[in-house]
Amino acid sequence: MNQDTRFFGHPAGLSTLFFTELWERFGYYGMRALLVLFMTAAASAGGMGLDTTKAYAIYGLYTASVYGFSLPGGWIADRILGQRRTVMYGGFLIAAGYLMLAVPSESVFYLGLPVIVFGTGMLKPNISTIVGQIYAVGDTRRDSGFSIFYMGINIGATVSPLICGYVGERINWHYGFGLAGVGMLFGVLTFWMGRHRLGDAGLHPVKPPTPEEGLKWHRQFRLSVLGLVGAAAVLAGLHLSGIMELTAERLVDAAGVLLVVITLGLFGWMFFGGDWTAAERKRLIVIMVFFCGSALYWAAFEQAGSSFSVFAKRNTDLTLFGFDFPASWFQSLNAGFIICFAAAFAWLWLKMGDRQPSSVMKFALSLFFATGTFLVMMAAAQRAGVDGRVSPLWLVATYLLQTFGELLLSPVGLSAMTKLAPERVAGLMMGVWFLSLSMGNYLAGKMASIYGNLPPFELFRTLGIIMVVAAVILTVIARPVSKLTGDVK
Repeated sequence: MNQDTRFFGHPAGLSTLFFTELWERFGYYGMRALLVLFMTAAASAGGMGLDTTKAYAIYGLYTASVYGFSLPGGWIADRILGQRRTVMYGGFLIAAGYLMLAVPSESVFYLGLPVIVFGTGMLKPNISTIVGQIYAVGDTRRDSGFSIFYMGINIGATVSPLICGYVGERINWHYGFGLAGVGMLFGVLTFWMGRHRLGDAGLHPVKPPTPEEGLKWHRQFRLSVLGLVGAAAVLAGLHLSGIMELTAERLVDAAGVLLVVITLGLFGWMFFGGDWTAAERKRLIVIMVFFCGSALYWAAFEQAGSSFSVFAKRNTDLTLFGFDFPASWFQSLNAGFIICFAAAFAWLWLKMGDRQPSSVMKFALSLFFATGTFLVMMAAAQRAGVDGRVSPLWLVATYLLQTFGELLLSPVGLSAMTKLAPERVAGLMMGVWFLSLSMGNYLAGKMASIYGNLPPFELFRTLGIIMVVAAVILTVIARPVSKLTGDVK
């Protein structure tokens, strides 16, 4: 059988998925670059006028939910809609949510955020699944195809803060959000027009083993939707009646409790239930260590959209060669650096071969790089003082260190999850990885909000201490934990 090589030697469907994800990330990172800046901007400047503590909390809850809803989004695609329809519906929801943020209304703003969360949870995990499905079993081009696909992610993430950020900060905040929505509409249109290139990939949900099981899946879906709508209605009723005021802080705290319960319940179920061998239980311990390391790293990483972003706006010289640029432009640096250095890191691991650090040690190194970002920011904050401004090179150095940490952790973590997970729960383990991102994003907002009233130096010092302690602990346990992987390298 002849292979489809119409897109740079890959199946033509990869082009559809590449540009769909590019536009989706364009919208996500464009909106992310503006979110905290908009919430903390004075009302006279068109913002919401929130204090940083509340803005950081809302930001953390939003970004945590985006990744957390990947779990139900994957379940819906697998059992009810199929990946293709789930991606389409998710894309429409995301676009609708961004366009809701374009409406100058605080109530519509708060309604738009969960709409984006639901849509991203439906689209994000399933478009990646379709990428794998367009290749035949054993096709050696698959890994290369994912590399091309992730390049689309980083192109969208690099360009969007430059465009949406400029429009939002310099013209009108809501126009910036609306531009993110227009980008997502382009993504939906791209996916729809290119659907014929995908063949049967993602077209149908998994066939249930029995008709009764299929009815059970649909019943569970209906009950879940009704339960979600019912819970929202009850909370809204309690709030409107004055019985219980729903504040952002209360919602964030409730989400944190829910995340902890889900995490402990999931690992408890996996460790004590199921037909696990002794070797698999040891590997599960390693996965738990990776989960904790990943959550802590992303807690540091996501300061980019919260405390680092506010520091860029208030304490950084935003003039370069006479040009006054928006603070949101710093959000492009990480993705741009990934494009520049990803190949170098891949070459380094190939060059080192068996001499390269273990996966656990790479996680520890990523946390040391995260510590480095806070050391740089501490120095920048000390130099800026209360109302002073520092060179933009401080933030450039911060995002460079952040990128090195990401390249040590993210691809290594994804690879380790696929190697350590038994085949029968491979999908679940990817859900666990997304859950670690959700936990990390939640912690990012929570930590920043707890210390949001501190001077920037104190905030960055506190977060730096947390990171270095975690990095040292992970370094100490790296060797014994690595031995638990057995014959998995």
